Amino acid sequence: MISNSLEFTAIKGIQAGTAYFVIMVPLKVVPRLFRFDDEAMPPSLRAQRVLNKSRVPAIANYIVSNSTEYILSSLCVSIDGEIEFIPASNDDALRRVGKLRIDMAATILINDGQHRRAAIEEALRERPTLGDETISVVVFADRGLKRSQQMFADLNIHAVRPTKSIKLLYDHRDALAGLSREVVEAVSLFRDFTCFDSTSISNRSVKLFTLSSIHQSTVELIGKSKTGKIERADKDVAVEFWKAVIANMPDWQRVGTREVSSFELRRDFIHAHGVALQAIAVAGAQLRKTYPSDWKGPLQALRQIDWSRTNRPLWDNRALVAGKVNKSKNNVTLVSNVIVQAMGMELCDEGRRVEELYAPIDIERVKAA
Repeated sequence: MISNSLEFTAIKGIQAGTAYFVIMVPLKVVPRLFRFDDEAMPPSLRAQRVLNKSRVPAIANYIVSNSTEYILSSLCVSIDGEIEFIPASNDDALRRVGKLRIDMAATILINDGQHRRAAIEEALRERPTLGDETISVVVFADRGLKRSQQMFADLNIHAVRPTKSIKLLYDHRDALAGLSREVVEAVSLFRDFTCFDSTSISNRSVKLFTLSSIHQSTVELIGKSKTGKIERADKDVAVEFWKAVIANMPDWQRVGTREVSSFELRRDFIHAHGVALQAIAVAGAQLRKTYPSDWKGPLQALRQIDWSRTNRPLWDNRALVAGKVNKSKNNVTLVSNVIVQAMGMELCDEGRRVEELYAPIDIERVKAA
C-alpha cells in the first residue's frame, strides 16, 4: 500500500506480457504532473526529442479556438516509482477497472506527447475554464532509459502523416478547403477525375487531378489567404473559370470522354500535371485583373501552347528538371510566364524576376507546331 500517493480511475491492459494503464487526467493537472527531459541533456541521455517550441502556439490556438470540439490524442508516459492497481471487483467484468495509485515521489516522464502537454499549459493561461476537462494518459512502468527511448521510437516509427488531399477532404473548419471541395463537386471533370487520397497519382490511376493541386490552384486564382473571408462569389468565380479552362483544353476533355487515359496524358503532356494547373490559375488571376469583364476570350490561347513533353526547348528547366516534371514555386512561375505571354499580357514583376534567371521566352516555341 502506498501511503502518500496520487489516485486515478484506471483501466488495466496487457501488451507484450506487461501491464499498462489508461487514466483520465484533468488538463489543469497535466503541466504539474508530467515533465519532459531537459533539452540541455545530450540526445543519447534523453527519452524523446527536444521540444520544438514553434509548434506549441499552433496546438494551443487550436485548443482555445475550438474549445467545444477540440480533440487531443492520449499522452504516453513512463513512471519511475511505486505504482499500485486496485481492481474495482474480482468479477471478470470489472477486474481490469479500478484505481491506480502513484507514489507522489515517483518521476513521471512523457514518452510521447510533450508538445500537447506544453500546448495544454499555454491554452490554460488563456482559457482556465478548460482545466476541468480531461485527457487520456497511457501509463507504463519505467524500465530504464533504454526502454523509454525504444518506446519513443516504437510509437513514432510507424506514424504516417495524412496526405494534404486527405486533410483538405476532411477539414471542415478551413473555409478554403471547403471552397475547393465545392468547386470539385460543381465541375464535372474535377468531380469524376480527382484523387482525394494522395498528393500524387500512380500510373495505374484513372484520375487526372489531385484535390491538393486543385486547392492550391483555386487559392492562387481567387487570391485569398487562409484567414480571409470566403464569399459565395468566390465559388462562382472559381467554377466559371475552371469550366472555361476545360473548354479550351481538348486533351482534358478527351480524358473525360475516355478517348485517352489519364496515364497517357501524364506521360506525354505537361498540362496533365499539377505544375500546369497551378500555373494556369496564376495566369488566370492576372488575366481577370487585366480584363475583368472579358477574360474568357484570351483563354483560347491555351489551345495554342505546345504542351508536349517532347517540346524540350520550351519546357526544359521550366517544367522539366532532369527530364522530370517539377512543381517548385519557380517552376510554377516559369510555366505561368508561358501562359501569360501566350495570352498577350506582360509579365508581372515576379514573373519577370524569375524569368531573368532563365532564357527569355521565344513566343514561337509556345505555339503548337
